[in-house]
Parts: sequence; structure tokens; C-alpha cells
Amino acid sequence: MQFFGRLVESLNTVTNLFANPYRVREVPLSEYVSRSRVVEDGRIMLYRTAQSWDCLLINPKTPQNAFRLFQVSSEVEAKTMFVQFATKIRPFYEISPDSLKVDTVQQLTDCLRSHPNWSLAHVAVEMSMKESFRHNHIMCCINDTESEEGMTPLHLACKKDDIDCIRELVDGCGVRLDIADKNGETVFHYAARQSNCQMIELFSKHCSVGVNHLSNSGETALHIACRLGKTDVAKSLLHCQASCNIVGSNGYPIHTAMKFVQAGCAEAILEADPSQISTEDAHYGGTPLHWAKKPDMIRLLINHGCALNYLSKTGETPLHIMVKRGRFECAMVLLVHGADTNAKGESGNTPLHLAMKLDNLDLIKALIVFGSDVKLPNDFGETPGLIAARHSKGFEDILGIATVIGSLSKGLDAADGDGYGHRRFDRLLCLDGGGIRGLVLIQLLIAIEQVAGQPVRELFDWISGTSTGGILALAIVHGKSMQYLRCLYFQMKDEVFKGSRPFSSVPLEEFLKKEFGENTKMTDVTKPKVMVTGTLADRHPGELHLFRNYNPPEPLHDPPYMRTAEFQAVTQPKDQLVWRAARCSGAAPTYFRPMGRFLDGGLLANNPTLDALTEIHEYNQNLRRKGRENQVKKLGIVVSLGTGKPPQVPVTSVDVFRPSNPWELAKTVFGARELGKMVVDCCTDADGRAVDRARAWCEMVDIPYFRLNSQLKMDVMLDEIDDAILINMLWDTQIYIHQERERIQQLVQLLLSA
Repeated sequence: MQFFGRLVESLNTVTNLFANPYRVREVPLSEYVSRSRVVEDGRIMLYRTAQSWDCLLINPKTPQNAFRLFQVSSEVEAKTMFVQFATKIRPFYEISPDSLKVDTVQQLTDCLRSHPNWSLAHVAVEMSMKESFRHNHIMCCINDTESEEGMTPLHLACKKDDIDCIRELVDGCGVRLDIADKNGETVFHYAARQSNCQMIELFSKHCSVGVNHLSNSGETALHIACRLGKTDVAKSLLHCQASCNIVGSNGYPIHTAMKFVQAGCAEAILEADPSQISTEDAHYGGTPLHWAKKPDMIRLLINHGCALNYLSKTGETPLHIMVKRGRFECAMVLLVHGADTNAKGESGNTPLHLAMKLDNLDLIKALIVFGSDVKLPNDFGETPGLIAARHSKGFEDILGIATVIGSLSKGLDAADGDGYGHRRFDRLLCLDGGGIRGLVLIQLLIAIEQVAGQPVRELFDWISGTSTGGILALAIVHGKSMQYLRCLYFQMKDEVFKGSRPFSSVPLEEFLKKEFGENTKMTDVTKPKVMVTGTLADRHPGELHLFRNYNPPEPLHDPPYMRTAEFQAVTQPKDQLVWRAARCSGAAPTYFRPMGRFLDGGLLANNPTLDALTEIHEYNQNLRRKGRENQVKKLGIVVSLGTGKPPQVPVTSVDVFRPSNPWELAKTVFGARELGKMVVDCCTDADGRAVDRARAWCEMVDIPYFRLNSQLKMDVMLDEIDDAILINMLWDTQIYIHQERERIQQLVQLLLSA
């Protein structure tokens, strides 16, 4: 029996050796009474058995048991590992005997074998045994660096995101925060990669140069946070006195935030140090705006007051960079905020020179639409037009547009006019409705201004408008320039047309309040006279209402309808707010909610010309009845501007009938949809017979009538927000202006001589 017992024991030993000789087991110490104890160090002992060398750690809680740390067959291996275990395990069982269990001891021995060069402090961090930091043997190596990566125990704790160990090391052990690993990174660099701001808050209690240490890869901790987009970490670092003025491999931290499109980090830096908005990178001399890659990042910098036309050391404005990189959306943001399209950069090239060389038609169109000069030469005498002839497929159209822009910008002699207020005849401007297509109106008005050499406000005595045309009419009366309004419309669309229809009215109302003033009354500005259409929708049928900056003429006739109810009286112009009038005129059904009892004026007068003519006639008749004939002025010219004509498309069916089968049901639904669209379009059509009637009316009373409305190549939605589509719409308008340039010059000549 004794033989069989020894045999079983031998078999178990051999099995353990082949399985995992370093698997920790709790064994009774009595099994080793008859074994040979080779060496002893504290509670760790090495025994020699017939088949193996066994290392035991006597359990501090139950001395009759032991943890067998390993069971190996090699004497050399056994003695080597014994020395390592005896040296490094002692502090852990001395300082925390109650915490030693089989799993803990297993992790400890695995750690010692995997990282033989680690100090006791590193092992303590890896094991998360923060109470062991108080042991003298561990305390003396608290700032040691391990040989592989050069990490200190605190580096390791940061890498593990072990906040308890970090707190113990920083508050209780006095670790250094300025030691760098082999990559030149301090604990601040490690903390910057985590999302736990508590680390940096703990570090901030102790002033250290480590927060601004530049790593071997050219990054401070703040650079890393900006690269990884860790906004809260960046804020904590800035609170911890991290500097924004250290140049790294990606420029200053603000440049890094821009390069990696991290808006939160850029915002945090600008809040901490506003001067960073104009910081030049060391290599190119570019500001953060030069480094921006996305439209939102550019808007962020613009909101903080960046210089749009700053010239870098390489002779490039931000617009040059966006054009060179083909970033159309970024270039559009710069353009609509007033970037100089004719700024000369390296070799005297403007952004248009660069766009022509790249043959980027979208950018070429955008730059020309926003006023880039096709005839401006660079240092080599090359104009963008010459480059277009070499590189661009559509250079003929480009040169054609360039020609008209050049000719229009020369204008006529402003002295041809005799000054505002001393005209023989009144001049009327009528602006159609059309949502974002109001940009077409602006582009046409810019062309008229270029020829006349005078602002629109001084060219007309009466201005009427519907919806977007009404907003523009009010803006013109209040002295806003056309270039400003063009930029404003591009900015407005992104704020107003958010989400799905119907859009929230709040952004539109806030926009109108900001532009016109929250308390500005209609009668605060009286010249030129303005009338903006709205639809009174608190009655059926609805009635047209005109918001005026003058007292309305007394009605010449009885009300057109017999009333079955009393309606609230409409307020007088002196009590009407400008922003509310604009909002009422633009309350397009399905796009925005009604403004009180008002809906969009386009429901009844999307082309307000006839209504404006009727109003002027009634106004003059009223003056005559009051004996003020000397104040009556005859109309000398009528100018009507449209928001672009979409191309006509075929309609397959508008038939609506009671279906008798599923196929007919589909035809009925399709027909109803097409019929509904046709009814709406016909009711709000600003062209066709509406123009014919206005032209006929003017011809009958011998008044020159000019209708300008560009033909669009595609139907542009009233709430379109795609910049490329809108630029193409304006490009179509520029082509139309080129085609109608002689008529525009004739129109302006009459305006100036009226």
C-alpha cells in the first residue's frame, strides 16, 4: 500500500510538471515534514522532493497551510525563481497578510515572472495593492523606471486608469510628476489618453513642469488631448497650467485641434486664451483658420473673431488653402463671411487662379459669383481667364461671365442722376417670393447696383416684396448692402432650415429680430416707401394685407365681401414691428407656422407688382382728394424681379377618380399628388400671366416695365441648403445677367434719368 501511495504521489507530481508548474495551490504544510528543506527566507521555503523542487509561502493567516508557488524539475530554475520570489513577495505578505488568497498569490507570481525587471512599486500598482505602498522596500523604489518602456509606477497606474493607486501615490508617497518614459512622455501624457479627469485634478495639487513636457514625438499632454478630442481632459490640463504656447509636431495645441477636427478642444483653448485665435504655426506661419478642415471648425473660429484674410508665411490666406485642398464647403463658409476673393498670395495668385489650375468648377463658380476678378493678373501676368483657357473645360462660359462682370462693375456715371428726392418720376421695385431663391433677387440687384454705381435704396422710391422678397425689401429700406445680404442668406439657411418641415419658427424670428431690431417700428424709416404683402387668414376668403412704412390710403370702394362676423382691426404702421412684418410675409404654409393670423403673402400675391401698382394709384388718388395734388408723382419705371424660373417638366396625369382596382388606386393617388402640386404652383406662380398682366397695365399707362427673372437649369426648393446647388443657381443667374446686360444698362439709364 505504501508503494501505491508513493506511486500516486509521483504521478500527481509528474502531471503538475507537465500541466503548469507555476500554478499556485494551497497545500497542508504537513505534507513536507519528511521533505528536505533546501533554503528558507522569511515565510518562503524551497523543498526538494524525489521528482521536483517545490517553493512554498507559508500562509500568514493559517500557518499550518502554505501556498505552493511552483513545482519544477530544474534545480537551476527553482533556485533562480526562489531568489526572485523571496526578495519581492516579502513586502506584500508583511504589509497585507489578510489579503493573500490563492488567486492573489497566483496573480502576484505571474506578474513577477512576466516582468522580472519591474520594481516592487510597479508590481504593487499592477496588483492594485495600494496599501503596500507604505512598506519601506516599496517606498524606496516609488520613482524607479522599468527597463522596457521606462515607465514609473505612476505611469503604470495612469495606463491602467487606476485612480485609487494614483491617489495613494500622489497624496501619500510624494511621487515625481516630471519623469519621462523612453518615449519622453510624463504621467500627464498618459493621463491625457484617458477619459478620467480625476487623474489630472490629482496632479494639479502639485506644481510640475511635467505638464508641459514635450515628448519625443513632439507632443505635450495638451497636444494629445486635442488630437484625441478629449475636451474635458483638455479643460483639466488648462486648469492645471498647461501651456497653449508650446510648439509641437502639429503646431500649437490649437493647430492640433483644428487638424484633427476637435471643436470642443479648440473651444476650450480659446476660452482659456483668446489670443490663440491668431497664433501662427512655426513652419508655415498659418493661423488656426488655415488649419481648419471642416465648415463647423471655421464657423467656430469666425465666432471668436479670427482674421479671415490673414496671409501666412507661404503667402496664402485661408481661402487660398481651402481652394488648393478642394474644400468647397469650407471655402463657402469663408466666402459668406466676407473673405476677400481677390486677395493675392504666393506669386500674386488669387484663389481664383488656383481654382482655375485645378479646374474645380464648383469653386470657380462660387468665387466668381462672390466677386472674384477674372482679369486680375498674377506676378507672371497670367489672369484667371487665361488659365481657364488652358485648363478649364467650361472656360467659354467662365470668360463670358467674366466679361459681363467686368463691364457691369464699371457702371454708369453716378452724376447722371439728380439725387434722391428730386426726381420727376417715382420708381417702383417689386420683389417676388421664393424662399432661399431670394439669392437670385440679390444677385440681380447687385448687377443693377454695379451698373448704376449707387445702392438700390437710392434708386427707387417705392419697394414692394412678398415673403423672401418682403424680407429683402425691408432690409434694403434699412440700408443693408446687397453683398451683406447675400452672405446673410447663406448663413441664415443653415440656422433656419433645420430638421423637417414645418421648421421651428424660433430661429427665423431670432434672425429677424437680430437684423431689424426687436423694437424697430415700420415708420422708423420712411424713405423709400415700402409695402410688404401678407395674407389675413382669420377669415374666409383670406384677404391681402400690406405692411407699410406710411399711412395707408383711405379705401376708395366698399369692402369686397359681406361680413358675417366682426374681425379684429389691423394695427397701424406706427405700431407695427419690422421683424413681425417680415415674419408674417414669410409664413409659408408647411414651411413655417402662421404668425398669429397671418400667412405668407405669396398665397395671394407671390408677384406683388399689380398689387403695388394698385396701392400707388390709390395712394395718389387719396392725395388728390385731400387737395395735395402737388405731392403726386407719376410712376416713371417699374422693375419686377423674380426668384428664378424652374424648367418645365411633363406631367403624366392629373386625373382624380374613384378607383375600381389597386392599379387605378395607384393612378388616382399619383394624379391627386400631381394635381395638388399644380394647383399650388398655379396659385403662387409669379411668372406667366401675372407678368403679362403687369406688363399690359404698364404699357396702357405708358410706364416702362422691366421684368428680370433668370431661367434655372433645375428646380431649386424653397428650403434648399446645399451650397453647390445654390451656387449653380446663382451661376445660372450670372449667365442670365450676361445675356441681358444691354437691357440692364437700359433699365439703369432710365432709373438714373427718371
